[in-house]
Amino acid sequence: MTKKLYYESAYIREWGTRITRKWEREDGAYLVLEATAFYPHGGGQPCDLGWIDAIPVLDVVLEEGEILHKVERFPEKEEVQCRLNWDRRFDHMQHHSGQHLLSAMCLEVCEAETLSFHLGQDYATVDIARADLSPDQLMMLELEVNDQIYLNRKVTSYFVTREQAAVLPLVKQPKVSEDIRIVEIEGIEYNPCGGTHVSATGEIGMIKLLRAEKQKGHLRIYFKCGYRALKEFNAGMDILSSLSARFNTSKEEILDRIAKWDQEQKQLQTELNAVKAENDAYLAEKLLAGRQSGLIKHVFADKPLKDMQNLAAKLTDQTDVIVLFVSNADNKVLLAKGGKRELACGAFFKQHLANYNGKGGGSDNMAQAGFATEEDAMAFYHFTAHSLSSVEGE
Repeated sequence: MTKKLYYESAYIREWGTRITRKWEREDGAYLVLEATAFYPHGGGQPCDLGWIDAIPVLDVVLEEGEILHKVERFPEKEEVQCRLNWDRRFDHMQHHSGQHLLSAMCLEVCEAETLSFHLGQDYATVDIARADLSPDQLMMLELEVNDQIYLNRKVTSYFVTREQAAVLPLVKQPKVSEDIRIVEIEGIEYNPCGGTHVSATGEIGMIKLLRAEKQKGHLRIYFKCGYRALKEFNAGMDILSSLSARFNTSKEEILDRIAKWDQEQKQLQTELNAVKAENDAYLAEKLLAGRQSGLIKHVFADKPLKDMQNLAAKLTDQTDVIVLFVSNADNKVLLAKGGKRELACGAFFKQHLANYNGKGGGSDNMAQAGFATEEDAMAFYHFTAHSLSSVEGE
C-alpha cells in the first residue's frame, strides 16, 4: 500500500521514493510509488501534477485503493526523486479550504446547506440548497467569509474512529466507516474530507464571489480564492484602465461616459438606417429598371448579409421577381423570390450547396449561404444564375 504523504503534510513538495510497480496501458504508462505526495482526483478536487525524475506526471488516479501515476515515460531507475507542481497544489489548497469556509458561512448566514463542490481550471463552484440570493445577501456572505479569513483561524486535519466521529458536530456524515479524516476549521466546523488544505484561513488570501445562477432548483455560486482572485482583480483593472483611456475619462466616470456613448450610437444607428432605407429604395428602382428578365442579380463588394436581405425583401415585395445577390466581403450568397413563382429557394440551396463547399439554408421564399472562399461563393453564384436564367428563358 502506497504511503500517502499528503496526509502527513500538505506542504511536502519534494521527496525521494521507490517505484513498486509499472505497466503500460492503452492510454499510456503508469506506475505505483512506495510513497507519494501526489493527490489523486477526488472529492471535487483535481489531481496534483509534477515530475518524477524530471519526467512529467500527466494524471493521478485512485483505483481500488491504489494510487496510479500516469507518466510521459518510465524513469530509468527504481529509486526516484519526485517534485510537485507547487503552484497548482497550493491553488487547490486555497480553493478547497475556501470552499469549506464559504459553505460554513452559507449555512450560518443563509441557512443553506452545500450540495456539491467543483474545482475547475477557471473557477470553483458550490451548489447550495437555496432557490435564490439577492445581491445584498451575496455581498453580506462575501464580507462574512472574508472576515473569517482575516481572523486566520487554524485549520487542522486528523483521523478519527467511527465512535469518535459520532460525538463531533460534523457538517455531514462521512462516506467511510473507519479511518475517517476530519478537517477542522477552528471555531467554525468539523468536516469529513480527504482533500488537501491550508494550515490557517489566512493562507486562503481572499474569496471573491463572481456570480450566482439558478441550477435545477438550487443556487450555484461561482468564486475564486487567493492568487486566482488576485488575477481576476488585475484582469478587471486592466479592462477598466483600457476603457478609461479609450473614453478619455476617469474610472469613476466610465459608466456615465458609456451611457452617453450608447445613446450617441443609437442616434447614429437610427440615422444610418434611414440612409440605408433611402439608398435601398434608389438601388431597388435601378435594379428593377435594368432587369431584362424575371431574374435580378448583382455582385456587391462589401454589402453585409442583413442589408442584402433587406434589399431583396424590398424587391420581392414590389414585383414578381427572383433575386440573386453575392457579397465578396463575407462570401455570402442570397436567393429570394417574389409572387407565386414555383422556385423553392431553400430546397435549391440544399440540393447544390455541398458541390461548392457552402453551408446554409432557408425557406421557400428566401435562402442564404456562406462559403469558405470568394472563389467558391462566386462559382455558386454563377451556377445559380445560369440555372435560373435557363428557367427564365435567357
